[in-house]
Amino acid sequence: MNLPNALTISRLVAIPVLMALLLLRFPGHDQVAAALFIVFSLTDTLDGQLARRSGQVSDFGKFLDPLADKLFVLSVLIVLVQEGLVAAWVVVVIFSRELIITILRSVGAGQGRVIAAAPLGKTKTVMQMGAVTLLILQRPYPVLAPLAGIAVAVAVVFTLWSGLDYLWRFRYLISPFDTSRVRVPSGAAPEHSPAQEVGEVLRASGLTLSVAESITGGMIGSMITDQPGSSAYFVGGVIAYSNDVKRDQLGVPAELFETVGAVSAEVAVAMAKGVQARLGTSLAVAATGIAGPGGDATDKAVGLTYIAVVSGVHVFWRQFTFKGDRASVRRQTAIEAMRMLVLEARNYGQAKVRPA
Repeated sequence: MNLPNALTISRLVAIPVLMALLLLRFPGHDQVAAALFIVFSLTDTLDGQLARRSGQVSDFGKFLDPLADKLFVLSVLIVLVQEGLVAAWVVVVIFSRELIITILRSVGAGQGRVIAAAPLGKTKTVMQMGAVTLLILQRPYPVLAPLAGIAVAVAVVFTLWSGLDYLWRFRYLISPFDTSRVRVPSGAAPEHSPAQEVGEVLRASGLTLSVAESITGGMIGSMITDQPGSSAYFVGGVIAYSNDVKRDQLGVPAELFETVGAVSAEVAVAMAKGVQARLGTSLAVAATGIAGPGGDATDKAVGLTYIAVVSGVHVFWRQFTFKGDRASVRRQTAIEAMRMLVLEARNYGQAKVRPA
């Protein structure tokens, strides 16, 4: 338990207090409820900032924070419906959106992925909390009723918009993301995954492969070794997550980190050349990038990735800016690395057998 998570839990603790204040009748009870609602709403911004600044971002916090927001807002809205201060359909719309996103998070959790709150989701929460505050205050101050109505309409729009945004961002959780996850109809020929195709090309051409991974943390090597018989062509790899390992184990020049940064085409190429030389393989692939959710202390965007492939006849690299959460960015990087390997393996294989 850390301070950011304690602030998140405080919103859950405040729920019964706020409900009681809205239902009881004593002078100023609505004003007190609105004041407490605002105070605890502010913890929603504060807990995230503290977690990022102090390096205390956790999977527990990523899961609990959006859940606390939902329960905090919905519980108060339900009481407001009972008190006749807001239409029931508003709560139905908000609840339906939250239920769908909760199901999406459950699917992600089943795949070992935690879906953190997206920027638009946070904006939605702010809009909802502003609308709820005005709904509470319209009872003691009827002049606020028109403004409360407008705020509710805006909150509903952002609720629907952010729901669609989540479904689009994390669509890969509920639909096939690559050919290795497609269910093949009975009797149909299975499609090859990128890793299978890499294996077939390397085995047919007698080439060997090594990998140098930063952003993917071993995912490329894992995909390769998932294929039966991969020991015939896959030698091994280096997971170079820190700059020190990139420099000491792969021979990446230290000045590159100062001039172009660890996330750059130059470093990706140097990593690929380094692991190829170290393990003595025909081909090598390297990947470096920013998986998120935070950046790398530069102005480079989350999702920016460089993949380099080297062989005896060619060196080439590509730049990508992947979308999605951390797991999605890493997976997309590994798959694109496979595709680049297939192209280079074919080119190299042809060059080896081409007459002089």
